[in-house]
Amino acid sequence: MRVTQVSLVRPPGKPTPEALLEAWPTLQDVALATGRAGAEVTVVQPFHRDAELTLGGVRFLFSPKRQTRTVAASRPEIIHVHGLEFAWQTRRLCRLGVPVLAQDHGSVADWRSWRRGWGLRRVAGAAFTHADQAAPFLGNGSLRNGLPVFSVPESSTRFTPGDRGQARVACGIFGDPAVLWVGRLIPGKDPLTALAAIERAAASLPGLRLWCCFHESDLLAEIRKRIAASPSLSGRVYLLGPKPHREIETLCRAADLFLACSHAEGAGFSLLEAMACGAAPVVSDIPPFRALTGNGTVGALAPVGDAEAFARGLVTVANQPAAERRDGVIRHFQRHLSFDAVGERLLSAYRSLA
Repeated sequence: MRVTQVSLVRPPGKPTPEALLEAWPTLQDVALATGRAGAEVTVVQPFHRDAELTLGGVRFLFSPKRQTRTVAASRPEIIHVHGLEFAWQTRRLCRLGVPVLAQDHGSVADWRSWRRGWGLRRVAGAAFTHADQAAPFLGNGSLRNGLPVFSVPESSTRFTPGDRGQARVACGIFGDPAVLWVGRLIPGKDPLTALAAIERAAASLPGLRLWCCFHESDLLAEIRKRIAASPSLSGRVYLLGPKPHREIETLCRAADLFLACSHAEGAGFSLLEAMACGAAPVVSDIPPFRALTGNGTVGALAPVGDAEAFARGLVTVANQPAAERRDGVIRHFQRHLSFDAVGERLLSAYRSLA
Protein backbone atom coordinates (compact mmCIF):
# COMPACT_ATOMS: atom_id res chain seq x y z
CA MET A 1 0.00 0.00 0.00
CA ARG A 2 1.38 3.38 -1.03
CA VAL A 3 0.95 5.96 1.75
CA THR A 4 1.91 9.62 1.70
CA GLN A 5 2.21 11.27 5.10
CA VAL A 6 1.89 15.04 4.88
CA SER A 7 3.32 17.56 7.32
CA LEU A 8 2.05 21.10 6.70
CA VAL A 9 4.13 22.99 9.27
CA ARG A 10 6.89 25.01 7.65
CA PRO A 11 10.09 24.98 9.75
CA PRO A 12 11.69 28.25 10.83
CA GLY A 13 14.94 29.34 9.21
CA LYS A 14 16.70 27.32 6.54
CA PRO A 15 17.82 24.04 8.08
CA THR A 16 19.24 21.17 6.09
CA PRO A 17 16.88 18.20 5.58
CA GLU A 18 19.02 16.16 7.98
CA ALA A 19 18.88 18.89 10.65
CA LEU A 20 15.10 19.16 10.33
CA LEU A 21 14.59 15.42 10.81
CA GLU A 22 16.87 15.55 13.83
CA ALA A 23 14.91 18.48 15.30
CA TRP A 24 11.54 16.87 14.51
CA PRO A 25 12.25 13.17 15.17
CA THR A 26 8.57 12.16 15.16
CA LEU A 27 8.38 13.06 11.47
CA GLN A 28 10.77 10.27 10.57
CA ASP A 29 10.08 7.85 13.43
CA VAL A 30 6.37 7.47 12.65
CA ALA A 31 7.06 7.16 8.93
CA LEU A 32 9.76 4.53 9.44
CA ALA A 33 7.49 2.56 11.78
CA THR A 34 4.68 2.62 9.21
CA GLY A 35 7.14 1.37 6.62
CA ARG A 36 8.25 -1.48 8.86
CA ALA A 37 4.58 -2.43 9.26
CA GLY A 38 4.38 -3.03 5.52
CA ALA A 39 3.44 0.24 3.82
CA GLU A 40 5.38 2.00 1.07
CA VAL A 41 5.76 5.42 2.68
CA THR A 42 6.52 8.87 1.30
CA VAL A 43 6.68 11.94 3.54
CA VAL A 44 5.99 15.40 2.10
CA GLN A 45 7.33 18.37 4.07
CA PRO A 46 7.20 22.14 3.31
CA PHE A 47 10.71 23.49 2.95
CA HIS A 48 12.69 26.45 1.68
CA ARG A 49 14.09 24.46 -1.28
CA ASP A 50 13.60 21.21 -3.12
CA ALA A 51 15.36 18.23 -1.56
CA GLU A 52 14.93 14.48 -1.22
CA LEU A 53 16.20 11.90 1.25
CA THR A 54 15.63 8.17 1.61
CA LEU A 55 15.94 6.66 5.07
CA GLY A 56 15.04 3.08 5.96
CA GLY A 57 13.11 2.68 2.74
CA VAL A 58 11.02 5.85 3.34
CA ARG A 59 11.25 8.68 0.83
CA PHE A 60 11.22 12.22 2.27
CA LEU A 61 10.30 14.96 -0.19
CA PHE A 62 11.02 18.56 0.82
CA SER A 63 9.46 21.24 -1.34
CA PRO A 64 8.69 24.99 -1.29
CA LYS A 65 5.82 24.44 -3.73
CA ARG A 66 2.20 23.62 -3.05
CA GLN A 67 2.16 20.31 -1.25
CA THR A 68 -0.81 19.08 -3.31
CA ARG A 69 1.33 18.76 -6.42
CA THR A 70 4.10 16.92 -4.60
CA VAL A 71 1.60 14.57 -2.96
CA ALA A 72 -0.12 13.84 -6.28
CA ALA A 73 3.24 13.02 -7.88
CA SER A 74 3.86 10.38 -5.19
CA ARG A 75 0.81 8.42 -6.46
CA PRO A 76 -0.62 7.59 -3.03
CA GLU A 77 -3.37 5.13 -2.24
CA ILE A 78 -3.85 6.80 1.17
CA ILE A 79 -2.98 10.35 2.28
CA HIS A 80 -2.27 10.91 5.97
CA VAL A 81 -2.40 14.58 7.04
CA HIS A 82 -0.77 15.50 10.35
CA GLY A 83 -2.97 18.04 12.14
CA LEU A 84 -6.57 19.26 11.97
CA GLU A 85 -5.68 22.93 11.56
CA PHE A 86 -4.92 23.03 7.86
CA ALA A 87 -8.37 23.53 6.35
CA TRP A 88 -7.40 24.88 2.92
CA GLN A 89 -4.58 22.43 2.31
CA THR A 90 -6.58 19.41 3.51
CA ARG A 91 -9.51 20.31 1.27
CA ARG A 92 -7.18 20.51 -1.73
CA LEU A 93 -5.68 17.12 -0.87
CA CYS A 94 -9.16 15.59 -0.66
CA ARG A 95 -9.74 16.68 -4.26
CA LEU A 96 -7.07 14.22 -5.42
CA GLY A 97 -9.67 11.45 -5.11
CA VAL A 98 -7.66 9.43 -2.57
CA PRO A 99 -8.88 8.64 0.98
CA VAL A 100 -7.46 11.15 3.46
CA LEU A 101 -6.85 10.35 7.13
CA ALA A 102 -6.53 13.51 9.29
CA GLN A 103 -4.70 13.00 12.59
CA ASP A 104 -5.15 15.23 15.62
CA HIS A 105 -2.02 16.73 17.16
CA GLY A 106 -3.46 18.57 20.13
CA SER A 107 -6.06 20.69 18.33
CA VAL A 108 -8.70 22.60 20.30
CA ALA A 109 -12.40 22.34 19.41
CA ASP A 110 -13.12 26.09 19.43
CA TRP A 111 -14.53 28.96 17.34
CA ARG A 112 -12.55 27.81 14.30
CA SER A 113 -14.96 24.90 13.82
CA TRP A 114 -16.67 26.43 10.76
CA ARG A 115 -13.38 26.81 8.91
CA ARG A 116 -12.09 23.44 10.05
CA GLY A 117 -15.39 21.80 9.08
CA TRP A 118 -15.17 23.30 5.60
CA GLY A 119 -11.65 21.91 5.19
CA LEU A 120 -12.25 18.48 6.72
CA ARG A 121 -15.69 17.78 5.26
CA ARG A 122 -14.36 15.24 2.75
CA VAL A 123 -11.75 13.41 4.84
CA ALA A 124 -12.29 9.66 4.98
CA GLY A 125 -11.32 9.28 8.64
CA ALA A 126 -9.73 10.89 11.66
CA ALA A 127 -7.25 9.65 14.26
CA PHE A 128 -6.93 10.69 17.92
CA THR A 129 -4.96 9.19 20.79
CA HIS A 130 -8.35 8.06 22.13
CA ALA A 131 -11.47 8.00 19.98
CA ASP A 132 -13.39 9.85 22.72
CA GLN A 133 -11.31 12.94 21.96
CA ALA A 134 -13.20 13.28 18.68
CA ALA A 135 -16.51 14.03 20.45
CA PRO A 136 -16.08 17.84 20.72
CA PHE A 137 -15.08 18.05 17.05
CA LEU A 138 -18.04 15.94 15.98
CA GLY A 139 -20.31 18.02 18.17
CA ASN A 140 -19.28 21.42 16.81
CA GLY A 141 -19.22 20.50 13.14
CA SER A 142 -15.47 20.32 12.66
CA LEU A 143 -15.86 16.66 11.70
CA ARG A 144 -18.95 15.17 10.09
CA ASN A 145 -21.14 12.79 12.05
CA GLY A 146 -20.50 9.15 11.27
CA LEU A 147 -16.86 9.74 10.30
CA PRO A 148 -14.64 6.70 11.08
CA VAL A 149 -12.44 7.58 14.07
CA PHE A 150 -9.33 5.58 14.98
CA SER A 151 -7.46 5.43 18.29
CA VAL A 152 -3.78 5.90 17.43
CA PRO A 153 -1.14 7.63 19.59
CA GLU A 154 0.35 10.69 17.91
CA SER A 155 3.81 9.20 18.26
CA SER A 156 5.99 7.20 20.62
CA THR A 157 9.39 7.82 22.18
CA ARG A 158 13.00 6.81 21.72
CA PHE A 159 13.43 6.42 25.49
CA THR A 160 14.41 2.92 26.61
CA PRO A 161 14.55 1.08 29.94
CA GLY A 162 17.85 1.14 31.74
CA ASP A 163 19.34 0.04 35.03
CA ARG A 164 17.33 1.72 37.80
CA GLY A 165 20.20 1.73 40.29
CA GLN A 166 22.65 3.28 37.84
CA ALA A 167 20.07 5.89 36.86
CA ARG A 168 19.56 6.86 40.50
CA VAL A 169 23.27 7.29 40.99
CA ALA A 170 23.50 9.37 37.80
CA CYS A 171 20.65 11.78 38.60
CA GLY A 172 20.70 11.69 42.39
CA ILE A 173 17.05 10.98 43.07
CA PHE A 174 15.86 8.61 45.78
CA GLY A 175 12.68 7.56 47.53
CA ASP A 176 10.57 4.54 48.35
CA PRO A 177 8.82 5.15 46.10
CA ALA A 178 10.48 7.88 44.03
CA VAL A 179 7.66 9.66 42.18
CA LEU A 180 8.37 11.76 39.10
CA TRP A 181 6.38 14.74 37.80
CA VAL A 182 7.26 16.19 34.39
CA GLY A 183 4.99 19.03 33.40
CA ARG A 184 4.29 22.73 33.53
CA LEU A 185 3.29 24.31 36.83
CA ILE A 186 0.03 25.70 35.48
CA PRO A 187 -3.61 25.21 36.53
CA GLY A 188 -4.37 22.81 33.68
CA LYS A 189 -1.66 20.41 34.88
CA ASP A 190 -2.99 20.78 38.46
CA PRO A 191 0.22 20.50 40.51
CA LEU A 192 -1.69 21.55 43.65
CA THR A 193 -3.78 18.38 43.46
CA ALA A 194 -0.53 16.46 43.05
CA LEU A 195 0.84 18.00 46.26
CA ALA A 196 -2.37 17.21 48.13
CA ALA A 197 -2.18 13.61 46.91
CA ILE A 198 1.47 13.27 48.00
CA GLU A 199 0.57 14.70 51.41
CA ARG A 200 -2.17 12.11 51.89
CA ALA A 201 -0.16 9.18 50.48
CA ALA A 202 2.83 9.95 52.72
CA ALA A 203 0.88 8.71 55.74
CA SER A 204 1.08 5.20 54.25
CA LEU A 205 4.37 5.63 52.37
CA PRO A 206 6.84 7.35 54.70
CA GLY A 207 9.70 6.91 52.24
CA LEU A 208 7.83 8.64 49.40
CA ARG A 209 9.62 11.47 47.57
CA LEU A 210 8.30 13.63 44.71
CA TRP A 211 10.67 15.04 42.07
CA CYS A 212 9.27 17.79 39.85
CA CYS A 213 10.66 18.85 36.47
CA PHE A 214 9.01 21.89 34.88
CA HIS A 215 9.77 24.64 32.39
CA GLU A 216 6.75 26.88 32.95
CA SER A 217 6.22 28.02 36.51
CA ASP A 218 3.08 30.16 36.76
CA LEU A 219 2.16 28.55 40.08
CA LEU A 220 5.69 28.24 41.48
CA ALA A 221 5.25 30.83 44.25
CA GLU A 222 1.98 29.26 45.37
CA ILE A 223 3.53 25.79 45.27
CA ARG A 224 6.52 26.85 47.37
CA LYS A 225 4.16 28.41 49.90
CA ARG A 226 2.09 25.23 49.99
CA ILE A 227 5.16 23.05 50.55
CA ALA A 228 6.53 25.31 53.28
CA ALA A 229 3.22 25.24 55.14
CA SER A 230 3.07 21.42 55.23
CA PRO A 231 5.39 19.38 57.47
CA SER A 232 4.52 16.35 55.33
CA LEU A 233 5.61 18.04 52.09
CA SER A 234 8.68 19.87 53.36
CA GLY A 235 11.72 17.70 52.73
CA ARG A 236 9.63 15.34 50.60
CA VAL A 237 9.07 17.43 47.46
CA TYR A 238 12.02 18.48 45.28
CA LEU A 239 11.53 21.20 42.66
CA LEU A 240 14.14 20.42 40.01
CA GLY A 241 13.06 23.03 37.47
CA PRO A 242 13.82 22.58 33.76
CA LYS A 243 16.02 19.70 32.67
CA PRO A 244 17.52 18.84 29.25
CA HIS A 245 15.56 16.15 27.44
CA ARG A 246 18.44 13.66 27.68
CA GLU A 247 18.35 13.96 31.48
CA ILE A 248 14.60 13.32 31.57
CA GLU A 249 15.28 9.80 30.29
CA THR A 250 17.59 9.14 33.23
CA LEU A 251 15.00 10.49 35.65
CA CYS A 252 12.32 8.25 34.11
CA ARG A 253 14.59 5.23 34.52
CA ALA A 254 15.26 6.14 38.15
CA ALA A 255 11.62 6.73 39.12
CA ASP A 256 9.25 4.12 40.50
CA LEU A 257 6.02 5.98 39.70
CA PHE A 258 4.97 8.78 37.35
CA LEU A 259 2.34 11.27 38.53
CA ALA A 260 0.24 13.47 36.22
CA CYS A 261 -2.95 15.30 37.25
CA SER A 262 -3.70 17.01 33.92
CA HIS A 263 -7.24 18.20 33.20
CA ALA A 264 -6.74 17.64 29.45
CA GLU A 265 -4.00 16.46 27.06
CA GLY A 266 -3.61 15.92 23.36
CA ALA A 267 -1.35 12.90 23.66
CA GLY A 268 0.71 12.73 26.86
CA PHE A 269 4.31 12.52 25.66
CA SER A 270 5.79 12.73 29.16
CA LEU A 271 3.64 9.78 30.20
CA LEU A 272 4.80 7.82 27.15
CA GLU A 273 8.44 8.53 28.02
CA ALA A 274 8.00 7.48 31.64
CA MET A 275 6.24 4.24 30.72
CA ALA A 276 8.92 3.40 28.15
CA CYS A 277 11.40 3.42 31.02
CA GLY A 278 9.21 1.36 33.35
CA ALA A 279 7.78 4.04 35.67
CA ALA A 280 4.24 3.06 36.63
CA PRO A 281 1.62 5.74 35.94
CA VAL A 282 -0.75 7.29 38.45
CA VAL A 283 -2.57 9.73 36.22
CA SER A 284 -5.85 11.53 35.69
CA ASP A 285 -8.75 9.67 34.14
CA ILE A 286 -8.88 11.55 30.83
CA PRO A 287 -9.20 10.00 27.34
CA PRO A 288 -5.55 10.08 26.20
CA PHE A 289 -4.32 8.70 29.52
CA ARG A 290 -6.95 5.96 29.38
CA ALA A 291 -5.66 5.07 25.92
CA LEU A 292 -2.01 4.98 27.00
CA THR A 293 -2.59 2.97 30.18
CA GLY A 294 -5.00 0.47 28.63
CA ASN A 295 -7.86 1.93 30.67
CA GLY A 296 -5.76 1.64 33.80
CA THR A 297 -4.62 -1.96 33.30
CA VAL A 298 -1.16 -0.63 34.19
CA GLY A 299 -0.83 1.88 37.01
CA ALA A 300 -3.90 3.71 38.25
CA LEU A 301 -6.38 6.32 37.03
CA ALA A 302 -7.98 8.98 39.25
CA PRO A 303 -10.76 11.51 38.57
CA VAL A 304 -9.53 14.99 37.69
CA GLY A 305 -8.93 17.08 40.80
CA ASP A 306 -9.58 14.23 43.25
CA ALA A 307 -6.53 14.29 45.54
CA GLU A 308 -7.84 11.43 47.68
CA ALA A 309 -8.20 9.16 44.64
CA PHE A 310 -4.70 10.06 43.44
CA ALA A 311 -3.35 9.26 46.92
CA ARG A 312 -5.08 5.87 46.90
CA GLY A 313 -3.61 5.21 43.45
CA LEU A 314 -0.10 6.09 44.63
CA VAL A 315 -0.37 3.77 47.63
CA THR A 316 -1.89 0.90 45.67
CA VAL A 317 0.67 1.02 42.84
CA ALA A 318 3.62 1.59 45.19
CA ASN A 319 2.69 -1.55 47.14
CA GLN A 320 2.82 -3.77 44.06
CA PRO A 321 5.97 -5.94 43.75
CA ALA A 322 8.49 -3.53 42.24
CA ALA A 323 10.12 -5.80 39.65
CA GLU A 324 6.79 -7.18 38.41
CA ARG A 325 5.30 -3.69 38.26
CA ARG A 326 8.20 -2.32 36.24
CA ASP A 327 8.31 -5.30 33.87
CA GLY A 328 4.56 -5.08 33.33
CA VAL A 329 4.74 -1.39 32.38
CA ILE A 330 7.59 -2.03 29.94
CA ARG A 331 5.78 -4.97 28.33
CA HIS A 332 2.62 -2.87 27.96
CA PHE A 333 4.59 -0.06 26.36
CA GLN A 334 6.40 -2.30 23.91
CA ARG A 335 3.23 -4.14 22.91
CA HIS A 336 0.87 -1.17 22.60
CA LEU A 337 2.79 2.13 22.54
CA SER A 338 6.14 1.59 20.82
CA PHE A 339 6.80 2.99 17.36
CA ASP A 340 6.21 -0.44 15.87
CA ALA A 341 2.82 -0.59 17.60
CA VAL A 342 1.96 2.89 16.27
CA GLY A 343 2.97 1.82 12.77
CA GLU A 344 0.76 -1.27 12.95
CA ARG A 345 -2.21 0.79 14.14
CA LEU A 346 -1.77 3.30 11.35
CA LEU A 347 -1.53 0.57 8.73
CA SER A 348 -4.74 -0.96 10.09
CA ALA A 349 -6.47 2.43 9.81
CA TYR A 350 -5.19 2.90 6.25
CA ARG A 351 -6.50 -0.51 5.22
CA SER A 352 -9.91 0.28 6.72
CA LEU A 353 -10.16 3.42 4.59
CA ALA A 354 -8.63 2.16 1.35
